[in-house]
Amino acid sequence: MRMRRFVFGGILVLVCGTVYLSAQDPSDEVRISTMRPVVRGRTQAAASMKAEATRAADRILQAGGNAFDAAVAGQAVLGLVDAASNGVGSDAVILVYDAKAKAVVSINAEGTAPRLATIEWYQKNLGGKLPQSDTLLSGTVPGVVDAWYTLLDRWGTMTFAQVLQPAIDTAENGFPIGERMAAAIAGSRKLKKYPTSVKVYFPGGAAPRPGDIFRNPDLARTLRKLVDAEKENAGRGRHEALKAARDRFYKGDIARTMAKFSEEQGGLFRYEDFASYTDKVETPVSIDYRGYRVYKNASANQGPTELFTLNILEGYDLKKLGHNSPDYIHTSIEAVKLALGDREKYLGDMDFIQIPYEGLLSKEYARERRTLIDPEHASLELRPGVPEKFTKTTQALNRPVHINLEGEADHEGDTSYLAVIDRDRNMVSFEPSLHSGFGTGVVMADLGFIFNCRGDYYSLVAGEANALAPGKRPRSTLQSTLVMKSNQPFMIVGSPGGDDQVFRTIQTLLNIVDFGMNVQEAIEAPRWATRSLSGVTSCGLAVRGRWGRWRRLWSIRRRAC
Repeated sequence: MRMRRFVFGGILVLVCGTVYLSAQDPSDEVRISTMRPVVRGRTQAAASMKAEATRAADRILQAGGNAFDAAVAGQAVLGLVDAASNGVGSDAVILVYDAKAKAVVSINAEGTAPRLATIEWYQKNLGGKLPQSDTLLSGTVPGVVDAWYTLLDRWGTMTFAQVLQPAIDTAENGFPIGERMAAAIAGSRKLKKYPTSVKVYFPGGAAPRPGDIFRNPDLARTLRKLVDAEKENAGRGRHEALKAARDRFYKGDIARTMAKFSEEQGGLFRYEDFASYTDKVETPVSIDYRGYRVYKNASANQGPTELFTLNILEGYDLKKLGHNSPDYIHTSIEAVKLALGDREKYLGDMDFIQIPYEGLLSKEYARERRTLIDPEHASLELRPGVPEKFTKTTQALNRPVHINLEGEADHEGDTSYLAVIDRDRNMVSFEPSLHSGFGTGVVMADLGFIFNCRGDYYSLVAGEANALAPGKRPRSTLQSTLVMKSNQPFMIVGSPGGDDQVFRTIQTLLNIVDFGMNVQEAIEAPRWATRSLSGVTSCGLAVRGRWGRWRRLWSIRRRAC
């Protein structure tokens, strides 16, 4: 078995296989000059946004742990060394491949809104607007710790004591801080707003400089509390011991500390919000794209948007259009825009809304949507379709769609990512996020971690798919991806980037499947992104990478708005 891994420009991919990636004639493939080589291994691989987290995951694999153990260890460290993007206070979406069961499973660890959070509350107290991201009023219950528990309890082999030790060591002994994180801390107004955050991130009253050893002893103590709870209950068996660690966070003293601190800070979270929380283990959604089975999380995330797009693009000979040609870029962007229209109208928390996936994922629906693409002109609006026509029940959902034009859409995103595959070909695609840089900016009391601000992504328009409701998960920009080929693991891919996540991961997949690139070429290849999204007041096209022939793109101008 061959493993290939790398990270470049915010995209991370693991590809595994016993044959060459492309079935095309090698002479017909698109070649890209790359800055880095493809990294290959024999049995297992891990990759993440930070080297320290990758080493932690690899350390667990080398010690005999499996992909699920390694994913927990890696993300726990990732939350420390990539603290602006994720941490214990994060939400997450995860896809796993259970090699023994030969099944892909979705874990939705998106946070839920507190019970006091209603549309009426925001109308009465905040003028009908969602708060800025620098307050606990924009948070959701963190889901990452419950995701750790689910991974370890259902599929793992190790204890919390084993998998959290790398993070505890890093938090206690510190790590040399890099230029990017040092600059982010120094420039963060959020962190400076809260004394608890200043204590952690401005030790001695000053922001750390590049090369300084950064420590977080408060976070180490919080993680040790989980380990202590596990050890105290070890005599009750592995399941009960793991659950005791998880429950200390959501039902024990940690939850009570978070609830008390929230109330003191004017937040809406109370103890019951944490005590009632649980992640959702679900069946993922998937489609076949040119013989590859692409999986996404089903509920409360934007991942299915990529599936809608792939279904539309499958009707085109993308190779014939030419890689990154004006026709290829125009067609791809128009397909994405159609998919985004359906995202806005139909995607959300499946505990609260109906999502007509039978129609949305059908090839017949994609064929109808494809007819809306004008090869000569860009569309000027988001156009959700009527997928119910392609379901057993033909009654269309009478659901409003409100396009928010306040502020700017998030294109960079403050999200992290981790991918692991082990010797048995178990796979984990793990995407945790604080939603915005340093989330709310609020370090919860003396617990050492920052609370996410995912709650600022709800809609306050009643009846919409993403409308706020107590206990509801927002439809986030998160998305995890697993790809299978001939019922065998093929690729794990993920990226930060807010709305741009769909554009980044879909281009990576197309580069490999349609254009025959290897993984390094697929990600170093120049990328496009549309700026015609629901949160943008002016439309346009953004490009990133080493574009050698700008004139090829100029003809798109005649089609654009």
